[in-house]
Amino acid sequence: MIYYENLHNVNRPFFGDFRKAFEKFLDSGRYVLGDNVALFESEFSKFTGSANCVGVGSGLAALELALKAFNFPTGSEVIVPSNTYIASILAIVANNLKPVLVEPDIQTYNIDPKRIPEKITNKTVAVMVVHLYGKSCEMDPIVDICRKHKLRLIEDCAQSHGAKYKNRMTGTFGDFGAFSFYPTKNLGALGEAGAVTTSSDELAEKVRKLRNYGSTVQYRNEIVGTNQRLDEIQAAFLRIKLRHLERINEHKRELAKIYLEELKEDFTKPLVHPDFFDVYHIFCIRHPQRDRLRQYLQDHGIQTAIHYPTPPHKQPALKGMFDNQSFPISEEIHSSVLSLPISYSHTTSDILRVVEILNKFPS
Repeated sequence: MIYYENLHNVNRPFFGDFRKAFEKFLDSGRYVLGDNVALFESEFSKFTGSANCVGVGSGLAALELALKAFNFPTGSEVIVPSNTYIASILAIVANNLKPVLVEPDIQTYNIDPKRIPEKITNKTVAVMVVHLYGKSCEMDPIVDICRKHKLRLIEDCAQSHGAKYKNRMTGTFGDFGAFSFYPTKNLGALGEAGAVTTSSDELAEKVRKLRNYGSTVQYRNEIVGTNQRLDEIQAAFLRIKLRHLERINEHKRELAKIYLEELKEDFTKPLVHPDFFDVYHIFCIRHPQRDRLRQYLQDHGIQTAIHYPTPPHKQPALKGMFDNQSFPISEEIHSSVLSLPISYSHTTSDILRVVEILNKFPS
């Protein structure tokens, strides 16, 4: 069986360093907001090219705190892609804001900049882009739109660690970049973890307070905050894996190249364009008989995944929020995408085997 993802195998090369880091953490007696969090923030900031990084409890927390830092009026509108993972929308709803869905570009699966202006109203306060599957959004026109309309720009970078647009890292275009370090990510922790990046010292300080009960000085609470601190041991693990992130990304790019070059044209493959440096957190193909294709691969010992089977506007949790609205591009994507194995633990032989089986699929 070629598994879609085997986290034990992905992390096995780092086990020795993890054990040393845990022993050091255990002996330190400093288990919350210690040296590892501060050092990881500095190191990840340097990696992305952002002036500030603030470690938080998860990718969802990163999005929630980024929005909360602006203190937008209740009911303000935030533009977000219609085919994103639901976390992007949950962060908006959690801040008592209204998500406004914009269809993606069918080729990139990211928000279509040409469709954003038509959704801007006098209640619009921000655009939240999502760099889906490890590909950056088309940031130049999006930045221009936000400047023209005086909108805040938040980047959901949960899947784009190290991805670039015109040689610039995701997470550095907007007011905030929000990262998830869920274990399956290219930079994955061994539990929940996230971070916010920003060029603004003022906004970074606001998020530091928000993540820690509204406080930066013990027992002095300046604003109403929450508890969404990056765990010290997860920061220690992330520091180890960050040193290898470029190698992880390059390995996945090499596996993606095999798919791109060897798969038949029966399958819609990810767009490749010189403006985008893709890190392939997920390698998605599309096929009109997706479900039959997935079962065929399973029958031949190849495990796949679907990111994602249900579009946000059809999720029960968001029932009634998007009534009488149509999102045909999103629905087409969600009904036809299939994620193929492409993890750090997969070998060239694994991917060649997947290609061999795929290319024999009886259409």
